[in-house]
Amino acid sequence: MKTVLVKNSWFSQSDLRLDASFHLSDGVNTKRIIENYCPYETVSIKDESKELFKGNIHKRVYVDSPENGLMFFTASDLFKALPESGKYISKKYSPYLKELELKKDWILITRSGTLGLVKYSTSDYEGFIGTDDLVRIKPLQKKVLGGYMYAYLSSKYGYGLLTQSGYGGVVKHIEPHHVEKINIPVLPELKQQEINSLILEASKLRVEAHELLLKAQNIVINSIGFEKKGLGNSVSISALLDSHQKRFEAEYFISSGMEIKKHIEGLNHTLLKDVAKPIFRPGIFKRHYVENGLDFLGGSDIVRHIPKSDKKLSKAKTKHLEDLKIEEDWILVTCGGTIGFSVLVNEFMSGKTASQHILRVIADEIPTGYLFAFMSSKLGLRAIQSFTYGSVIPQIEPHHLELLPVPILKKDVMNQAHELIMKYKQNTSTAIKNELKAIDLVEKEIESWQK
Repeated sequence: MKTVLVKNSWFSQSDLRLDASFHLSDGVNTKRIIENYCPYETVSIKDESKELFKGNIHKRVYVDSPENGLMFFTASDLFKALPESGKYISKKYSPYLKELELKKDWILITRSGTLGLVKYSTSDYEGFIGTDDLVRIKPLQKKVLGGYMYAYLSSKYGYGLLTQSGYGGVVKHIEPHHVEKINIPVLPELKQQEINSLILEASKLRVEAHELLLKAQNIVINSIGFEKKGLGNSVSISALLDSHQKRFEAEYFISSGMEIKKHIEGLNHTLLKDVAKPIFRPGIFKRHYVENGLDFLGGSDIVRHIPKSDKKLSKAKTKHLEDLKIEEDWILVTCGGTIGFSVLVNEFMSGKTASQHILRVIADEIPTGYLFAFMSSKLGLRAIQSFTYGSVIPQIEPHHLELLPVPILKKDVMNQAHELIMKYKQNTSTAIKNELKAIDLVEKEIESWQK
């Protein structure tokens, strides 16, 4: 049992909070560490912010194209590896667009539902629209550098401070006035610069990685030359009977994914099973979670900008552990719930374990980078999603994905896409390592005060 003797002054400093969980939380403990052990001056986030606000609640009017709308990011969209949500909000009918517009070098904090996740916005987000469920901070950088502020708030200590003021029953919330009260230690200039440089370099690498990926995908898309025409509204009986697993649902035969597949089948192509080793996913297994084990990634984890999880599998108790491990240059495909999103395993992810709800694709006799560029493109995604089956929880299986038609382009085109993707992979892995190193420097600094 955890206990603490509460001082009378603590109640007034905590908006008269009486619940024990608040006063025993990590955030309150961090405040005590900073107040009692920090050897440096501290400043509030309010004093180190040019702007600090959340934006107005608004009615969302979605449209289908970027011509009539601006890309819109929910809180969860922001933490995906790629700064693209696929959602567009109407320029004409959506209010408060200017107030909700995102800018580069801002610090964004989730304030509803899942609290306290922190994102450093890059130029990829410039001019797009973010949900009102974000606290936006524009760093002043007077005594505290922006990259250091981000690393501090992203650390386990910052997370505790951000989440300690969460209020509400079913859905928790925090407000800007909670965030602005948080104090930040003013570390020595050289230490701040070291941390700040790592974050800025990580941001630069992410932007470059995204550009490389888009360039590789566009090379593939332009070479395929697909134009949407429509498949009509009827299907022959023979087509039904000849379909894989004798599919009968209309959306399987008449969809954008099926149209893309038919177009590729009219080009020089092969099936994925003919240019990859046997596609597989591990069987169902009992999960033994421990504090110190192998990182275990789920389908939602692998598509995040930092693919990590708090869940760790026991090395001693987890059966068939080797079957769960993933290796560099494998292509992972989400196959349960959210379908068809492809991720290339980089150095940072290699050696971790991944869920049975993720398909493993290992390229063979075709450049890995080219195959990933195709599968992760909008055309590849729609083609993969056309195999989806199931009602409550959509699924695809290895025997579906192995029938994906893969265009065989000119050798120099495929090699060009491959080289771009390999550079994308390296940039992404280095960006992750830099960001985590910066956060680790913050945590070790705070831990050093308590020795």
